[in-house]
This record gives sequence, structure tokens and C-alpha cells, in this order.
Amino acid sequence: MSDMQFVTESDFQDEVLKDPLPVLVDFTADWCAPCKMIAPIVEQLAQEWQGKVKVVKLDADMNPNIMMQYGVMGIPTLMLFKGGELKERMVGYQPKERLTAKITQHV
Repeated sequence: MSDMQFVTESDFQDEVLKDPLPVLVDFTADWCAPCKMIAPIVEQLAQEWQGKVKVVKLDADMNPNIMMQYGVMGIPTLMLFKGGELKERMVGYQPKERLTAKITQHV
């Protein structure tokens, strides 16, 4: 099992929006097959970008208000926040190269 940090509605502001680093949020759920497919890629990114980008997961089922706030209709959805602002939104399974290219623009 991954040791990646999960964020919730109660700590989203502090852990994501107020973090000085860019933060990649993986909107995911246990029952979601594409989420399971992208999970190892997200974990690789977390290791490779350690100290430059913070990578966290958010359980879609447990945090409906955040899902609505950011208009997340399908998962997996990855969002990159920087300085409290949403910079990138990547919906569905994406190859690692595409994710890396999107993130690199903001680091």
C-alpha cells in the first residue's frame, strides 16, 4: 500500500492551497480501475519530484464538496495547484510523459 498522504475537505486549504510548493492532487477512489492504473505513475512522480512538487491523494467518495467546488466529474482527475490557484487539470488515465510535461511548466 502506498504511503502517500491523503488530504480531506478539512485540511485541503492548508495542505494544498497554502503550501509553498506546487501541489499535485490525485482525485481517486478505491473502486476506480483507471485510478488503480495511474496510481503507480503518480507515486513515481511523487518520488521524482520530491522537494519540488508535493503529491497528495483525495478520496472522491469522502470529499464531495471539494469534488463539486472544482467541478470534478470523472476520476482519476489530477489537478496541479500553485500559489493556491488551479494551474492544470488532467482527466482520465494519462501516460507519465504527458503528466511530466504538464507539471514541468510550473516547477
